[in-house]
Amino acid sequence: MIDETFHLTPLDVRRYEFGTAMRGYDRERVDQFREQVAEELERLARVNQDLDAKAKSFHEQLRAFRERDKAINEALISAQQLRGEIREQAEREGQLIIREARADADKLMEDSRAELRRMQDQLGALERSRRAYLAQIRVMLERQLTEINAAEQATSNDGERDGAGAAPSWMGSLVKE
Repeated sequence: MIDETFHLTPLDVRRYEFGTAMRGYDRERVDQFREQVAEELERLARVNQDLDAKAKSFHEQLRAFRERDKAINEALISAQQLRGEIREQAEREGQLIIREARADADKLMEDSRAELRRMQDQLGALERSRRAYLAQIRVMLERQLTEINAAEQATSNDGERDGAGAAPSWMGSLVKE
């Protein structure tokens, strides 16, 4: 386990003085080793700083990604809710349109039936007028035919009485009309 209260810096390694003893370590080799350790500590400190910077960057990216993910999820939920609301609204509007169309169709059918009844009544009235007109013509033709027959008969009676030169009496009745 590493003791976190003990921090060794490259400067500490370079300044540390080893005591001398008889038959001690070779001073030149110790100084060389101290320099290598200091350089390695400096390199590790730079690597550590780079890793800390990368870790901060990654944490920032992760936070941004989480925020985007949250925003996307919220947008997705909103879109799903909106889709449901739009679907419900469309269904309501569709039902309303169907009801209105049925009401319009019923009114149109009722109007058509009323128009058909009116036309049938008109046709009946025209048929009655035609029959009455034909009856009037028949009566008039029968009357004229009767008058013609009467005039012919009167002519034949007058011709026997007066002779051939006088105007027939039926001519006077035709002039009156």
